[in-house]
Amino acid sequence: MRTLLRSLLWIAAAACGGGPTEPAARPAPPRPAAGQVVPPGDGLQAAIAAAAPGATLLLEPGEYTGPIVIDRPLRLWGPATAVLHASEGSTMRVRGSGVTLQGFTIVGSGQRFDLMDGGVHLEGEHHVVEGVTVRETLFGILAERCKHATIVDNTVIGTGLPAMGLRGDAIRLWETTDSEVRGNVVTGARDVVVWYSSRNRLVNNTVTGSRYGTHFMYSHENVVEDSHYVGNEVGVFVMYSHDVALRRNLLAKCGGAAGIGIGLKEAGNLRIEDNWLLANTTGIYVDHSPLDPAHDNRYLRNVVRFAETAVSLHASVQRSEFVDNEFRDNGACVKVGGQGDAMGCTFAGNYYDTYRGYDFDGDGRGDVPFEFRRLSTQLEGRYPELALLHGAPAMAMVDLVGEVMPLFTPRRLMRDETPRLQPLAATWTPEDKHAR
Repeated sequence: MRTLLRSLLWIAAAACGGGPTEPAARPAPPRPAAGQVVPPGDGLQAAIAAAAPGATLLLEPGEYTGPIVIDRPLRLWGPATAVLHASEGSTMRVRGSGVTLQGFTIVGSGQRFDLMDGGVHLEGEHHVVEGVTVRETLFGILAERCKHATIVDNTVIGTGLPAMGLRGDAIRLWETTDSEVRGNVVTGARDVVVWYSSRNRLVNNTVTGSRYGTHFMYSHENVVEDSHYVGNEVGVFVMYSHDVALRRNLLAKCGGAAGIGIGLKEAGNLRIEDNWLLANTTGIYVDHSPLDPAHDNRYLRNVVRFAETAVSLHASVQRSEFVDNEFRDNGACVKVGGQGDAMGCTFAGNYYDTYRGYDFDGDGRGDVPFEFRRLSTQLEGRYPELALLHGAPAMAMVDLVGEVMPLFTPRRLMRDETPRLQPLAATWTPEDKHAR
């Protein structure tokens, strides 16, 4: 309980405030031992053009004029107080291979969505963006048609516009493979996007106050681990993708009617393991996933608490296993759209705080199955507009009628043959991230 209270306090602190606020400054990567110093002003592009491949350029505190194009291998380092400004196009465009950007700050960019104006725009391979702060730009850091890019320990502060669709994406991978996005902090942006991009690792990132914490489309064999998604509309959504792993992430306070911790659409061979999903409108949302008959999805050891609905299925699905999860303090365990049910899913060894069975043989598993039946939930699945009455006394009366009058007995929505009497001990807690 103490661990949960600490986690909830962290969530509340992270989600406070209106528009985007600048996170605490992080130290820049160490200054290189040698390199050419470039003074503030408008001479940075000329210094880049004159630099030999593999050179190191050192920025000083002060303001530099962009936009800038780098088309050769080099290292550009600066402290956070070295600020590169631009008001048109992408402030920093990188092409070719072997470019490293470290430590400095980028402020401003063009505002054209069709041109993807942003702070840093990468093309090519083996680029590194480390410890850079990006703010007041349309998009943040974009990797387009890249291989082996490393985007690590950066801070991206979005515009925080009330209409989230008018914000740009904080980090965007497009046709980018075999890359790593690690230790970044994002706030007040639209999405972190991974589209048409496979074999990437997103690790130890924090995304708050945005729309999609991470949004996958047509992107396979990706991994999301040890990340915090708090106060967004959606935590992680996986669409039209397969072989994606989500492990040890915190997904919390995804609110509003569309609030979803983890969402799937036509996605298969997913492994969703050891995640904490707290105080989301919907914990896990599944739309026709898996779609491919050769795929399955597995949900293992996740903690789902304080949701209006723990698991929401758009319609009946098959080849999905929910094993050793914890479902506690939720409004409904399962909801299924249309007139479907979750009987095609395998529920085994999960903990349900509403289970009222017994354990005579002392093996820690209930001797009678857990079944979820609720007339109001069944009706909401068939008539979504009834969700407006969620929690109203009228819906409570509907459930009472379903309990006492056989004529209105609700049908079974799911069944777990071996429910746990006590939740499985969590292998990690959300605050473990700060210890790593």
